[in-house]
Amino acid sequence: MGSEGVDKASAGLAGHVDAALDRRGFTTRALRVRAGVVTLAVAATAVGLGIGGWALLRDDMTNDYGPKSVCDGTVSSQVLNDALGAGKVSAEPYSSVTATCTVMVAGGMFGDDRHVMVSFGQSKDIFHLPIASGARTFAASANGGAVGAVRDSEAWALLPADCPNGLWVQVSAYGGGQFDPLKLARLAVSTANRTADQRGCGRTPLPALRELTPASTERELDGDAVCGLPGITVLRAADKRYKEAVTVGSDPLWTCEITPDGDHEGTSALVIATEPRLRPDAADRDTSPAFGRARWAGSLPRDEIVVTCHGRPTYFRIGTVRQLGHLFSTSDEAWKQFLTVGGEAVGCEPIL
Repeated sequence: MGSEGVDKASAGLAGHVDAALDRRGFTTRALRVRAGVVTLAVAATAVGLGIGGWALLRDDMTNDYGPKSVCDGTVSSQVLNDALGAGKVSAEPYSSVTATCTVMVAGGMFGDDRHVMVSFGQSKDIFHLPIASGARTFAASANGGAVGAVRDSEAWALLPADCPNGLWVQVSAYGGGQFDPLKLARLAVSTANRTADQRGCGRTPLPALRELTPASTERELDGDAVCGLPGITVLRAADKRYKEAVTVGSDPLWTCEITPDGDHEGTSALVIATEPRLRPDAADRDTSPAFGRARWAGSLPRDEIVVTCHGRPTYFRIGTVRQLGHLFSTSDEAWKQFLTVGGEAVGCEPIL
């Protein structure tokens, strides 16, 4: 190896070492000095070992000699490395029984291995989607058709529009500390594209994700404008206080969680889904009338309603409406207020 090649090799190795040390907390000046010493020592060792030794070290620290994709081609190693950091990529065989695949990004000499579990599924209704409290969503209108959500170390994305509704992929990362939410969401979108290609659908791939909405924040319940919707009012309960957490925006999904103080087991949710791909279409099924031109979606319990808004099915959901019963005079009154005000909020034609 010539001197120029050695210099480039040393610089590249130093970059990988720095990234690995950052993840392990080596950020102070003193520790950086030690890192520099380690880097030089390793570089010198690589030179001493020659081309074969450097290739072995490079293979251990990067995916330059590893697979370009894993999980039957549905996960791009390049996008995976961007989300989880540098390292050699490997994966367990895809399980058709559990519809999952486990991928590992090796940390080489620092032992900083990171993993991601990739899951493939189909939602039966809105609540079957992996939507965690406090998730940041991404909307089709702002991201060229990409739809999904991300929270902490988990992200999911719907398959492209040409695929059947309700199909999604989820990526759950662990090991290696914090993960960049936008990069993790991009991994989910990339995997959704590749899954669609494997299934022979999604003729127009989703573009790279551009932006996420802010996460919802908890606040005191406003009894005169529940969940920020003037017109939804509740009965006053002097002996009980409530919190509400509302997502930002309504595309693809608007949610509001209502929780009694000190009782997170009693949380109920109001949901409006404006993206038809979130679940299989129920608008054309033999559903029974609900209120106005809205119809019940699914069987008992009666907690989800579908209505056509500007030619597209829109879903309204009140999770565990019985827990909200004491806040409204009747459950029918809760539904009527929600459909009237919620429908106006998402620009739907009058429902009642």
